[in-house]
Amino acid sequence: MILALGADLVEIARVRRLLARHGERALKRLFHEEELAYALALKDPAPSLAARLAAKEAFQKCWPESLSWKSVWVGMEGRRPALRFAPALEATLRERGLTALLTLSHERTHALAVVALVRAPGGE
Repeated sequence: MILALGADLVEIARVRRLLARHGERALKRLFHEEELAYALALKDPAPSLAARLAAKEAFQKCWPESLSWKSVWVGMEGRRPALRFAPALEATLRERGLTALLTLSHERTHALAVVALVRAPGGE
């Protein structure tokens, strides 16, 4: 059962400007180490970073409380992106029987993320 749906669109040029202006400080403030390891290994990390920012915002639209940038991040399960969570948030999701599903996409100018917060049958 889908409980909430969140989507966010990020302009890739905005991420490029952020990186040019704030560099490593912005990277450390906004992204988890797992996200940085993945994105910075790419020839052009900006689309990947933009998609990860969009994923954080999309999840926040599904979640009732405010979260820090590093409470939610995108990891990879093989070639598929998946949301990862800080321990306290992960425990809350598990206690409530919730799972967050993620899809990412990016093209030349924008990156998109869609998150569905779902409850398994028989969950709370």
